[in-house]
Amino acid sequence: MSLSVSRRLAAVTAFAVAGLFASAAPAALAAPTAVTAAPTPPDIPLANVKAHLSQLSTIAANNGGNRAHGRTGYKASIDYVKAKLDAAGFTTTLQTFTSSGATGYNLIADWPGGDPNSVLMAGSHLDSVTSGAGINDNGSGSAAVLETALAVSRAGLQPTKHLRFGWWGAEELGLIGSKYYVNNLPAAEKSKISGYLNFDMIGSPNPGYFVYDDDPTIEQTFKNYYAGLGIPTEIETEGDGRSDHAPFKSAGIPVGGLFSGADYTKTAAQAQKWGGTSGQAFDRCYHSSCDSLSNINDTALDRNSDAAAYAIWTLGAAATVPPGQSFENTADVTIPDSPAAAVTSSITASGVTGNAPATTKVDVNIVHTYRGDLVVDLLAPDGTVYNLHNRSGGSADNLVQTYTVNASSEVANGVWKLRVKDAAAQDTGYINSWKITF
Repeated sequence: MSLSVSRRLAAVTAFAVAGLFASAAPAALAAPTAVTAAPTPPDIPLANVKAHLSQLSTIAANNGGNRAHGRTGYKASIDYVKAKLDAAGFTTTLQTFTSSGATGYNLIADWPGGDPNSVLMAGSHLDSVTSGAGINDNGSGSAAVLETALAVSRAGLQPTKHLRFGWWGAEELGLIGSKYYVNNLPAAEKSKISGYLNFDMIGSPNPGYFVYDDDPTIEQTFKNYYAGLGIPTEIETEGDGRSDHAPFKSAGIPVGGLFSGADYTKTAAQAQKWGGTSGQAFDRCYHSSCDSLSNINDTALDRNSDAAAYAIWTLGAAATVPPGQSFENTADVTIPDSPAAAVTSSITASGVTGNAPATTKVDVNIVHTYRGDLVVDLLAPDGTVYNLHNRSGGSADNLVQTYTVNASSEVANGVWKLRVKDAAAQDTGYINSWKITF
């Protein structure tokens, strides 16, 4: 996990929507639909995940003690993962980039089959800092994603969605590898990624169980897994914007993920529900030389690896829904700084038969210097309010996102409004455009 931190932290409400990923929770009056049933996810063998960690530890030991960007240990780590995937039947691509005067590498692995226009992607950063082997940060996520991919191969999985896995370079220098990947994807290819799942530090020695609160469908999928184990979760805030999901989210791609904690301190309440030691960091070896094989909690690593497989099996089986009629407003609307009133942008829908679908899509493009200030709602023709965005995203700018709303109780034809309020002072922006698709 990289070092930058957010200015503010926020949470969003989650709900499950069948077939499409979403980033919006409708108002209480609009009931959520159920997630599509999926093949039974496998139990990811902990021994296999730890075997990958042992290999990464050996690679670091043989290459100056680390697996950092531009060092031989990182390239050896990429080669190890690639060889495993090639042997398992994946189509692998080694993407190169340059950062800090050194060549960096991303590894992309595609599983044959699935809808090429609906891609479910999972990833993790493979580099360490220079001070150590990086076994928890982020050998843990990399090993779990690798073993989950290998489990896909062993099962001969044939999901509805196309599965893609990624291992990112130079994350510790500022998400360089994942930014390069996302920024170099053509717009048409970005639009095909229906969700990205990120796994960064999932075996912390004094663990917590944190779920990203970005896309509600992905978030709820992980929460469902942990609810089945009787384990409470918390919304992930320590890593907001600090890992490889951030470039995907900035590009409007739904994201989610898991995290077991870094250098924040575990509270007494957290220790009571999760065990471990209060008053100590979740990972006292964060970005240190002691981030070694002994810096892993096996239970957390096992649970989070199984949760990764659960999400990929479940979300990968979700049905894709073809787009319907679309209506768009491209007129700029200035968003005044707080405490000014909210502004609206209207779209009149006509010629649509019956009610809006349960998978009504709302594409939002807002240019703003601080999206963590924004509250964004969709107003139906009858005045029903569906909250799309509630001050999440921290210090990042702009809000370019696709939301899925269960508006099936609404007549589609009529005037729909996007309402935006700046809830805190000092930042400015405007509604660039928005679109509703039935």
